[in-house]
Amino acid sequence: MRSFLSTAVPLVLAAFSATVANAAIVEHWWNITYTTANPDGLKERRVIGVNGTWPPPVVEVTINDTLRIHTHNGLDEPTALHAHGMFQNGTGWMDGPSMVTQCPIPAGGDLTYEFNITQTGSYWIHGHYMGQYMDGLRTPFILHNSPEAYDYDEDIVVPLYDWYHDQSADNLDVFLNQYNPTGAEPVPQSGVIMDSADASFNFVPGKTYRLRLINMSGFSMFYVSIDGHDLDVIEIDGVDTVRKTQKSVYVTAAQRVSVLVTAKNSTDTNYYFRADMDTDMFDVLPEDLEYNIAAPVYYDQSHSNFSSSDDLGMASEFDDLLMNTLVPAAAVEPDHQVNLTIDFQVTTDGINRGMFNEVPYLAPKTPSLNTMLFQGNHSLEKSVYGPQSQAIILNHLDMVEIVLNNLDAGAHPFHLHGHVFQLVARGDGVFDGDRSKVDWVLDNPLQRDTVQVPAESYTIIRFRADNPGAWFFHCHIEWHLESGLAAVMIEAPDVAQQRLTLPQAFQDMCEAGGYSTTGNGAGKDGLDLSGAPNGIYLIYDGFTAKGKGAMAACIIAALIGIGTIIWYAIADPEKKAREIREAKGQ
Repeated sequence: MRSFLSTAVPLVLAAFSATVANAAIVEHWWNITYTTANPDGLKERRVIGVNGTWPPPVVEVTINDTLRIHTHNGLDEPTALHAHGMFQNGTGWMDGPSMVTQCPIPAGGDLTYEFNITQTGSYWIHGHYMGQYMDGLRTPFILHNSPEAYDYDEDIVVPLYDWYHDQSADNLDVFLNQYNPTGAEPVPQSGVIMDSADASFNFVPGKTYRLRLINMSGFSMFYVSIDGHDLDVIEIDGVDTVRKTQKSVYVTAAQRVSVLVTAKNSTDTNYYFRADMDTDMFDVLPEDLEYNIAAPVYYDQSHSNFSSSDDLGMASEFDDLLMNTLVPAAAVEPDHQVNLTIDFQVTTDGINRGMFNEVPYLAPKTPSLNTMLFQGNHSLEKSVYGPQSQAIILNHLDMVEIVLNNLDAGAHPFHLHGHVFQLVARGDGVFDGDRSKVDWVLDNPLQRDTVQVPAESYTIIRFRADNPGAWFFHCHIEWHLESGLAAVMIEAPDVAQQRLTLPQAFQDMCEAGGYSTTGNGAGKDGLDLSGAPNGIYLIYDGFTAKGKGAMAACIIAALIGIGTIIWYAIADPEKKAREIREAKGQ
């Protein structure tokens, strides 16, 4: 069993089975624009679409193709696109998160995203700027293998997501507000299957279907099942897995799961595909929220005979920790450990924010990738990226272990850009460093790019730092990302400077938007970080120097007052009486 290389293992089957001769250039021209839509059938609202239509087109490619998306920003605000789950080896500037790997595309601006397809599986493309994907800027991204690891008759893409009737900017204003001290997230108005309130499936007896379940939510997790049918899991987050039969699976925000479903031989009964929201995530449960959504699975539409429900909902027994990759890879002992404690607290700006290690992420004035490539030896120092850019410096080819201790009462899906990681442990409470108490999964652990960390528990992941660049690591609940629950893995900056050359188009994009192109986190050269985004921290639990001085002054004044009272009390009472009589002329 060979050592784990995060950006190589999932590609082994694809690399040997695909042929370069079949490679193609797949081009899309996207004018990102506002339009209107009503996917839940309850309210039409303004959305962000492509070329004046919504939903954006599904993007499909095959291993070894080259994808080009010629992007024009037709909005009245900046935007950026992220191909979720792509490693972007050698093309880190194409990754998309604003102020991490690129400056956002300004209103009216143009940018072409282009990269080679070296992976296979189920992914999605979404906006990575200020919650825009919750306004509709998201679409499935399917990377076909040739041949696929498993046989099936038909491939069906099944996007799932929560839906809000208000604009994301308005919801963010309510969420990131001093009048929301508990940090209660906006609750969606509905859930949507396949972009429509009228979604349905048509099964032909005896056929086997691959359902690509893609959770494109900004907040919600779904539990998925089909009445009367088994689900055979064969892929998770773009990584082929050992086939395993389940009655239901969960898919949290940004995760993908492919299942094979074999149709029954009879047409006398129809069934329901069920997607149940995880209501534990919601602070309130509105009476009008339909959180258990369903779509009919028709064998014969001429009758309305449906089976009874056997939906497990949130009682699902699915556990991704028990899944294994199809190409075995044992876990390797880590060279470097990163400890990240997850918490939500009110910060010095009066807002309840998410944070790693008591510090919320604030975007720098220069994209972190640009700082890495243009700041020479300073790029090896975390301070150059900005005081609240949450930069974590990683050495080239180190095996990195991340310990995620979740102190929050809610679960969180964490996504690592540029890699898949091994899921090696999960447990209740806080990991205190005692490795003997951990139930490790080391033989052939699951590899994925987004992991759910349950409430008040810990999760441990590992990946090989074999992809020089700047890679965002963040909670994929969009409300939490915007509140600061993020960090940036600054991976092998010395190697990146030797191998990577930032295209001129990305430098021009920064200049067009008024951003720094080559500076540090403050937009300057060197280690002068004055003016960098800073100053939003956990409220100090104790006395500052000024507070201590004020307290000392209060204590001294109190002691003087008490001393005066005591002095008067013990003074000669006869003498005092004479003084009083004399004062009155007696």
